[in-house]
Amino acid sequence: MTKDLQQVLQAAILLPEADRVQLVDALISTLEPDDAAPLDDALLAEIERRSTEIDSGTAHLVPWNEVKERARRRAQPHA
Repeated sequence: MTKDLQQVLQAAILLPEADRVQLVDALISTLEPDDAAPLDDALLAEIERRSTEIDSGTAHLVPWNEVKERARRRAQPHA
């Protein structure tokens, strides 16, 4: 990661949550095709709701290795 990118990231992390969500939406929109649907208000609200649950400790989080294992099991053909 370049020094410039590190500085931008550190500044972005300090933004209020709603601003960070808008920043993510703006950045993602630069990577999507022009015909891709932008994040709508309902999706942004859901992202904010989930972020609040994580921050407050009320969300049930699943470790990445468990998520990968579940996905592998689901992807395996059943005999």
